[in-house]
Amino acid sequence: MRILLLPISFLYHIVLSIRHKLYDWRILKSWQFEYPVIGVGNLNLGGTGKTPMVEYLINILRPYYRVATLSRGYGRKTKGFQRADNQSTYETIGDEPLQYFKKFPEIQVAVDEDRVDGVAHLLWEQGVEKKHQVILLDDAFQHRRIKAGLNILLTEYQLPYCNDFLFPTGTLRDIKSAAKRADIIVVSKSPKDLDGEEKQQIVNKLKPTENQKVFFSTLEYAPLQPLNEAAKQVSAENADSVLAFCGIANPKPFVEELKTRYQTVDFLHFADHHAYTENDVKATLKRFENLVGEKKIIVTTEKDAARLTNSPYLCQFETAPLYDLPVSVRFHEEEKFNEEILNYVQQNKHHC
Repeated sequence: MRILLLPISFLYHIVLSIRHKLYDWRILKSWQFEYPVIGVGNLNLGGTGKTPMVEYLINILRPYYRVATLSRGYGRKTKGFQRADNQSTYETIGDEPLQYFKKFPEIQVAVDEDRVDGVAHLLWEQGVEKKHQVILLDDAFQHRRIKAGLNILLTEYQLPYCNDFLFPTGTLRDIKSAAKRADIIVVSKSPKDLDGEEKQQIVNKLKPTENQKVFFSTLEYAPLQPLNEAAKQVSAENADSVLAFCGIANPKPFVEELKTRYQTVDFLHFADHHAYTENDVKATLKRFENLVGEKKIIVTTEKDAARLTNSPYLCQFETAPLYDLPVSVRFHEEEKFNEEILNYVQQNKHHC
């Protein structure tokens, strides 16, 4: 099948290469702001861990700077610039921005399909009080109309971009040479005990330029968080069976983590950014009813929980203990990575 799809991938490669050249030759214009702007992205269609990476950056920056995130707002039903507030829902700003807003209410969260316009709004809408703001561009590596001051490129340990192919043959949505624009390459979802020799082998395959730095990160899962009253009445740790469901690009780490905690794990997978319907909820509850075990619970991801927060169907889980599984990023060389980020902002904050 891959061989049959190669001609399509080849044509896609030509189109993307021409597009990049038009930006490289400045025929198409890129905008750069004299403010700290950090871009987080990947070359894949998804599943490399961008959301926990953005949250990691928020955590290390918010003690010192006013932080804002800007996303496209995938799946929302609105257009143009939208700032998150207490009335925001998945339908108005998208699931990932809503997750940022719920977890970090002290920062500014915004969405705009036009990243240049979105950054302009964030920087100047309220004038001088934006003085020391750092803007995090979520999933903007392919958005060449804006040039981030620092580009962080994520690639997954199990399938680094150097071993992948362009869509539809593989999972890449951009050409491999685009990685040269990154300042930092993060090999995400790496094993915690990854040794130095294997790290070097991966670095050798990635072939970073002299100015690029490569870091390795892993996912760290926290205790389950209750999403309804039924979940607050039972102990998740004592459960013997779990029905897991999610609509994310790569559910494998989520499911594998649950399997380390529980004896029986059943799993329902929906499309990435899936908008849950009443039939989806009914099917999930039916699957839960048929799950073996006396002490059983339902678990989803934080991103899916954001989509369910304002859903009219959330109440249907009333008698079923529903939890989400928080996830965060940890770096193998945490101090060194943090220093790279803070040094960049420190060196550019005088423009604010």
